[in-house]
Amino acid sequence: MKYDHIFNFRTLSSALLLVVAAGAIPATAQPSPPAVLVTTAEMRDVSATAEFVGRVKAIEKVDLRARVDGFLGPWLFKEGDLVKANQIVFTLDPAPFEAALAQRKAEVASANAALDYADLQARRGRELIKTKTIPQSELDLRESALLKAKATLAQAQAAQQAAEVDLSYTQIKSPIAGQIGQAAYSPGNLVGPNSGVLATVVKEDPIQVVFNVSQRQLLQERRAVPKGELDTILARLRLADGSTYAEPGKLDFVGVQADPNTDSIPLRAAFPNLQGVLADGMSVRVILEVGKPVQALVIPQSAIAQDQSGTYVFVVDAQNKAIMRPIKAEMQRDGTAVVKDGLAAGDRVIVQGQARVRPGSTVAPSPAPPV
Repeated sequence: MKYDHIFNFRTLSSALLLVVAAGAIPATAQPSPPAVLVTTAEMRDVSATAEFVGRVKAIEKVDLRARVDGFLGPWLFKEGDLVKANQIVFTLDPAPFEAALAQRKAEVASANAALDYADLQARRGRELIKTKTIPQSELDLRESALLKAKATLAQAQAAQQAAEVDLSYTQIKSPIAGQIGQAAYSPGNLVGPNSGVLATVVKEDPIQVVFNVSQRQLLQERRAVPKGELDTILARLRLADGSTYAEPGKLDFVGVQADPNTDSIPLRAAFPNLQGVLADGMSVRVILEVGKPVQALVIPQSAIAQDQSGTYVFVVDAQNKAIMRPIKAEMQRDGTAVVKDGLAAGDRVIVQGQARVRPGSTVAPSPAPPV
């Protein structure tokens, strides 16, 4: 009896071996091919590009100031609002200026009355001199008084006009349409010509970007583009967050003088800015597309990898096997790469999942979503 458990264990082990040999227990399953995303190498129109550091500049920008002294009234706008041309945005207390204008009008009326009297006296004197009723000296005095009355009236009218201008200055208007910034003074403050800028209005659509290029770069661009056609050069912007501005722009100015300190020439491009994405003073990267587009083989930069042997991509063949291909490529600013050698149009390249792929291994490819 003491050997029964040994017999049972050996019997059970033999039975298990027979079951495995007969295939009752399946062997370990093969791992499934790694899933990858692929895209097709394709021919596209590509232009030569050059990149520069630029600064956004408003085409029109106006600093609003008080032209007369007065107490600031309620704001007629909200900071950041879009204002129209000739819209009143600030007012000054008009009462002192209205009183001054009323005084000047009274002076004009008085001068008019004095002129009428002097004119009457002069006309009478001309009649009386004919009969020698008055001496010539009396007529001379009357003619002189008439001239003086005319001058006094002209002076009074000029003073009235100045008072009207001063009164008009109590309404501070925006001379341009644009976005108004932060106000420097609250209502009730005494402001005047020495108070500085009350607020700034900026016209932001369209908007300009100013940047400098070296003389060498400008010469290269002029050789690539026919004379007089620099405005055909397409300009694009890369913003501070790395995104590309949606609207392209065009060159509208090329400087005529080089800065001897930097050996550069200023250029300017105009961009639509209907959504107000670009703000005056913003720093951007300017990308110029120079020359006519040419056909080139293009793939996403995400497909490209590097090791000690150089640059390569994984291509998926008809049997869904991953093949490593060395390539020569030129990176573009829009996230693509122009392939000079190593690929052909129609090749399927892996753009995601390369870390799980080994050369010659089978993969499970899916089309990458369009960018």
